[in-house]
Amino acid sequence: MTWSNDPAVAGPIVGMMMGSRQAVVDYMTPLGLHHLMATEHHYGPGPWVDDLERSDWNPTYYHRADRHGIGFDRSASGSNAVGQYAPAVAARFGSLGTVPDDYLLWFHHVPWDHRLRSGRTVWDELVVRYSRGVERVRDMRRIWASLEPRIDRERFEEVAAFLAIQEQEALWWRDASIAYFQSLSRRPLPKGYAPPAQTLDYYKSLRFPYAPGQ
Repeated sequence: MTWSNDPAVAGPIVGMMMGSRQAVVDYMTPLGLHHLMATEHHYGPGPWVDDLERSDWNPTYYHRADRHGIGFDRSASGSNAVGQYAPAVAARFGSLGTVPDDYLLWFHHVPWDHRLRSGRTVWDELVVRYSRGVERVRDMRRIWASLEPRIDRERFEEVAAFLAIQEQEALWWRDASIAYFQSLSRRPLPKGYAPPAQTLDYYKSLRFPYAPGQ
């Protein structure tokens, strides 16, 4: 392994790498949500964006959240995009009774109080997953910090810096997304979960004119 053949180093690093995808899914696109990024540069969250020329360029087109629920109905009774799949797969994804929770909001529009397999409502589960994504990144930072004596200084500090940035951005995605969807759902946060650090207007006001892609 590039970093080390020592299992005490390789094991934790492999664990971080294997868990990193789910961390990003949790704090950016939980339960099958997607296309929630800001305009043009796609840097940072923008689930509120609804002013682009084509409807399918807007995040609001994809999550369809309103006072009553959230998700894009791609079932046979909706857009029937699920019909592009093999029949057995289409039957699984097209039914609320069998679609995996991870893909729920990609295939279905459901009320905020729809119950998932976890027993939580969709609203509560979104908050839990957004928050879990942040915690996963914090866990990676803790794991990496524990490896400091076993990694050369230059590479240790570089990775530590990137993980610090990732934690900041994970928290930004979590807080901005919760602030926006709570403005629609009008539901309280689950017990024990912190509210967003800033107001929704604050997150909407952020601009990044020098971000790559502008």
